[in-house]
Amino acid sequence: MTIRFAGEADTPQILTFIRELAEFEQLAHQVTTDEETLRRSLFLERQVAEVLIAELAGTPVGFALFFHNFSTFRGRPGLYLEDLYVKNGFRGRGIGRALLTRLAQLAVERNCPRLEWWVLDWNRDAIEFYRNLDAQSMDEWTVFRVAGEALTALAEGDIPPKRQR
Repeated sequence: MTIRFAGEADTPQILTFIRELAEFEQLAHQVTTDEETLRRSLFLERQVAEVLIAELAGTPVGFALFFHNFSTFRGRPGLYLEDLYVKNGFRGRGIGRALLTRLAQLAVERNCPRLEWWVLDWNRDAIEFYRNLDAQSMDEWTVFRVAGEALTALAEGDIPPKRQR
């Protein structure tokens, strides 16, 4: 098995992995990106994320898409794993572990004090896999998101009145 950084020519494969992951997570309806958008974000404009691709005998079988975040408490960047995916039929062969190991190596090389990610709470196999790596769940934190019309409204200062509880 090899793990390598993706290049611009890998954009179609990255999009395929993203779509397969979204299908697995029952979120395919949320995928709106296309090859050109990915190409610009990953390789052409200000690079906002990086991708590792795992291959077996030259065939792409998994990927990890990640980017730097920042810890104000530590005063240093960390790595945030946005997507980790191994194709069905190749799971259980250590590919996911190898991708996470490479990400941990990059975090150490880049002086990042932590590697973080989210996992869907129904994905018990993934949760058990991560716990076996001594990853700690951050149960005391709640994730918030503003998107779509709410994001536009907030950007325009159109904040709705406080909702009744």
